[in-house]
Amino acid sequence: MVEEPGRARDAEMQGHRVSPDHIEVRGARVHNLKNVDVDIPLGCLVGIAGVSGSGKSSLALGTLYAEGSRRYLDALSTYTRRRIAQTGRATVDEVLHVPAALALRQRPGIPGVHSTFGTSTELLNYLRLLFSRLGSHACPQCGAHVPPSMDVALGMETVCPSCGARFMGPGAEDLAFNSGGACPTCGGTGIVRTVDEALLVPDESISIDDGAVLPWGSLMWDLMKRVCGAMGVRTNVPFCELTPEERDIVFHGPAVKKHILYHPKKGDDFAELDFTYFNAVYTVENALSKVKDEKGLARVSRFLREGVCPDCHGTRLSAAARGTLLDGMNLAEATRMTLDELAAWVPTVPSLMPEAMQPMAASIVAEMREPIERLQQLGLGYLSLDRASSTLSTGERQRVQLARAVRNRTCGVLYVLDEPSIGLHPSNVEGLLGVVDDLLDDGNSVVLVDHDVRVLRHADHLIEIGPGSGAAGGRVIAQGSVAEVEANPATRIGPFLTGSRRVRTRERASAGNMFACGEIRLATDAIHTVKPLEVRIPRGRLVAVTGVSGSGKTTLVLESLIPALRAQAGQSTPGGMAHNAMPAHVKSVDAAGIKRANLIDATPIGANVRSTVATYSGVLDDLRRAYAKTPEARERGLKAGAFSYNTGSLRCPTCDGTGQISLDVQFLPDVDIPCPDCGGSRYGRDASDVRLAGDISLPELLSYTVDQALETLGETQLRTAKAKLGILHDLGLGYLTLGEATPALSGGEAQRLKLASELTRNQEDALFVFDEPTIGLHPLDVEVLLGVLQRLIDNGATVVVIEHDLDMIVNADYVIDLGPGGGEDGGRVVAAGTPEAVAACPESITGRYIAEEL
Repeated sequence: MVEEPGRARDAEMQGHRVSPDHIEVRGARVHNLKNVDVDIPLGCLVGIAGVSGSGKSSLALGTLYAEGSRRYLDALSTYTRRRIAQTGRATVDEVLHVPAALALRQRPGIPGVHSTFGTSTELLNYLRLLFSRLGSHACPQCGAHVPPSMDVALGMETVCPSCGARFMGPGAEDLAFNSGGACPTCGGTGIVRTVDEALLVPDESISIDDGAVLPWGSLMWDLMKRVCGAMGVRTNVPFCELTPEERDIVFHGPAVKKHILYHPKKGDDFAELDFTYFNAVYTVENALSKVKDEKGLARVSRFLREGVCPDCHGTRLSAAARGTLLDGMNLAEATRMTLDELAAWVPTVPSLMPEAMQPMAASIVAEMREPIERLQQLGLGYLSLDRASSTLSTGERQRVQLARAVRNRTCGVLYVLDEPSIGLHPSNVEGLLGVVDDLLDDGNSVVLVDHDVRVLRHADHLIEIGPGSGAAGGRVIAQGSVAEVEANPATRIGPFLTGSRRVRTRERASAGNMFACGEIRLATDAIHTVKPLEVRIPRGRLVAVTGVSGSGKTTLVLESLIPALRAQAGQSTPGGMAHNAMPAHVKSVDAAGIKRANLIDATPIGANVRSTVATYSGVLDDLRRAYAKTPEARERGLKAGAFSYNTGSLRCPTCDGTGQISLDVQFLPDVDIPCPDCGGSRYGRDASDVRLAGDISLPELLSYTVDQALETLGETQLRTAKAKLGILHDLGLGYLTLGEATPALSGGEAQRLKLASELTRNQEDALFVFDEPTIGLHPLDVEVLLGVLQRLIDNGATVVVIEHDLDMIVNADYVIDLGPGGGEDGGRVVAAGTPEAVAACPESITGRYIAEEL
């Protein structure tokens, strides 16, 4: 029984120190939480469950973590706090006894080009130290290798026994590819970018004047066409008709100054200019040299071809950094080892050293043991240290983050884990729970938001938020032990915990009828750790690609199937105008009739708060036109454009249509508050005078949820808007407000919103690929998602999902299971067929878990 806070304080005042055993949350109103009061036990595993949008993360991250981290930072000096990114105060009356908090968020950020598995786990730091202090360094004068010594550790010069030259051995920083050890040719990235001339002029049927040379339209002034004409090139004929000499001038012409007569697009004036010619290739090279961020690189990369650096051969390291040897290997060769191989090799290093150096070697090796064991426990032993972090899956990146947090062996810290089971194969869940148990054994508290019933069953205490999403959620509907929540009549997760209810929503195709609608055939050569493959994918079915982490799912689907289909169909790349090239490792693809290969992933929609549910779905365009037709709008001369909160005359002048303003409070975190003039509605006062559909203004309508807006527009003639709102409702997004910023949506919500325009189209020529679409979804939400996928299939689509979620897998018509293990132990098709066929395969690790669900 939880002791009342008043009694605890009375006991302390009487001289009896009482250690608090729970966190007291009173009046939590973060996002949709409805004045929640809840006690959260300390020193145990607390699970928070609920459907998507119910308020789980608002309680865990928005309240507990926000207050735990803020109060810890408040104890630091003002000088220090000015240099730390901080969160604002949570909207809550009181939070008592909250420990210092660490959070592991659902989606770790996408790493930069210099990040590898070795750098993100910090194992490469230890490895560089190992090579710096214990390695045999090459003499810069004669190239001979000097036997290991204490010189580097003592800061002394090393003497070459062959030529007598004296030199300072490399420190750890001198072996870093993002510092002193970087290859000068590629800058420590392992890749070089060269201009691909075929991408500069993708359509030779048009003239230079009409935009044939793409870089001159996007990276350089438009007048470069005139300069090219002054160089003697005909700019008014199709590019394919140019002579070889003219084509050479376009691509490689000299940088000479030309006098041109320039006529701007706007205006009738002419200008005489002296302008230096930038050929098409140099235009791209010049733009690349000035790139300062990923956004700038994206603009240029569409014209580039990436290849392995010819000098470092992809190792990222300079020749000098590769010169140090340890056990006959250089650092580049050591980083090519997988984590499992590294774990076997590192303990042998001290015995290779002279006796005087063994204590130092043992000390470095001991520091590596804990992080290696943690990463292996989380099932990442198949990854090599030189693997680029950008190629890791979301689940892999999150487990790296988790391992880094738990190895510190803290005590008394509150860990808030947001969906830690994301991207985990069922066989890895036990390792995750083992890590959580270790955190608890060290005296910490863990609050975990999750939907995986095996994870929730492991909790000591469960809190269920709901009952619905958005405005229909935000309340504690059940709490207590797992058994108590299961017995609570208000629970929605309980039946799934007991196993009395399972997700079964669709009628699957029979094995004999599987390929009745046709098939897609794909054959590939070996790539990465994936062996040569031949796969058949039935058309018009729901196909699940499964396997443990590192088994080759991403390589098969995202690096082989999608680009092969796009290349065959001549489909443009998502961000550019050039067509996809057939991947070199794809031997053949047979997919007659497939013209579109669509990847629906969980990346956020939009870049800022100006992108909302209403703008992305197109509903706002319909509403703006409708409001412009009202008598009030016509009387004032207001067109549809006036009702845009981005550029229209009715937008709020104070916040410029964003609905919020940012307050700079110096050493405290910046505070974003609703605009004091428009109250967050994004519109000025005049917009409220134009009313529609039962006397409602556009700012008011944007504050409604999708379902509320559907009801409000019920008797109007806005058929197009209502149809779009109806699709959002069918997607299970009826709880979202029309004015909600899309970048703040969860991954699952973003995926479903991206489908809004696809559900009513004929999809017989389309393949849809979903990368872990069940991320962040409650079992009840998975049922809704399966209904959405079925609508695509009913319209003729072929749907492929990369999945670990057993509910999704057992509902699939066809399963392609890769493995049996990860890395070198995987990369081949273990089993393919119905879920029952895969379950019957003794070699399939996934099949064992499917068998438990069938």
